[in-house]
Amino acid sequence: MSLVTAEQQTRIAEAIAEVERHTDAELVTVIAAASDDYRYIPLLWAALAALFVPALLYFTPLYELDPLYLFWAQAGVFVVLALALSMSAFRVRLIPRAVREWRASNMACRQFLEQGLHHTEGETGVLIFVSEAEHFVEILVDRGISALVEDDAWREIVADFLGEVRAGRVEAGLTHAIERCGEILARTVPKTEGNTNELDNRLILIGYE
Repeated sequence: MSLVTAEQQTRIAEAIAEVERHTDAELVTVIAAASDDYRYIPLLWAALAALFVPALLYFTPLYELDPLYLFWAQAGVFVVLALALSMSAFRVRLIPRAVREWRASNMACRQFLEQGLHHTEGETGVLIFVSEAEHFVEILVDRGISALVEDDAWREIVADFLGEVRAGRVEAGLTHAIERCGEILARTVPKTEGNTNELDNRLILIGYE
């Protein structure tokens, strides 16, 4: 299920289009369900737990069992934990925050390239990237924008948007973030005569069925 409904997607796309009526910049917004499937994480935790089985059994009479039994005990722990922890509800919680943010930031950079924002005229591409599973938001801008706007301006927008998300106001938060980006872009890269819309104004969803 998407973070925003079809109706909300339409309103967000309209907000993007409104921004681009007043600026030469190209604004793209991407929402990803997750920035990685993290399938390896449950396996790592299960393997680590299985390695500790002999140490735990050392303090019980079971330690005197045949090594083959110890092997099967380890295998059982590994399989059970791997299956249990593979449930999506648990998987992301097992991942260190630094790893989650690293994967999400990498995904944001990939989307900046895949959406063609690095090829815009005047290097004025702007990406608002949201990764739901990691609770991650980032605004990336091309060189033509970064030369005119301090990074703190984008960080402030991200911080306010995250606050809206925590309060359950996803659409309002995203729309407000888009509008604030638009205000900055209209001042620094105003619309010029003859400028064409290079990229679609739709909201891009990744990883949602």
